[in-house]
Amino acid sequence: MKATAMLATALLFAAAGAAHAQSASDCPTLPPGSALVWEKLDGKGYTFCKAIRDSDGRQVLAVMITGEAPFRPRRADRIQEGVIDGNQTWWYRSELAGTVGVEVREALLELGRHHVAHISLRGGDEEELSQAMRLAESLRFDDVRLSVN
Repeated sequence: MKATAMLATALLFAAAGAAHAQSASDCPTLPPGSALVWEKLDGKGYTFCKAIRDSDGRQVLAVMITGEAPFRPRRADRIQEGVIDGNQTWWYRSELAGTVGVEVREALLELGRHHVAHISLRGGDEEELSQAMRLAESLRFDDVRLSVN
């Protein structure tokens, strides 16, 4: 009985440690009640996070955290100012090759001196795009900043 209790306690601590390791870092914090989950892919020098909607499995937005921005913003593509995690930024108009009727927006956020977050989202109409932008602007990168510094 004592061994079973000790094993159960050890498993709880292991599970808590694993959950903490996932949440403390790799992807930004999603707002409560968003009904989204992160799908994460780690590569050499980057972490790619896709926010997936629970209800239908669709991607709402993506965040790539890396040392060098994969996105080169052009001033002519600036469309709207935004604030992400308390930092002023710009949303840029972009496009997805081979796709008709889909609006794409991208933004960059500095995460300290050596990392950036490239945020991209898309929507089939203005309402969907606006919702995704509001969601992106409610992301929190505190744990991500701690893990990359």
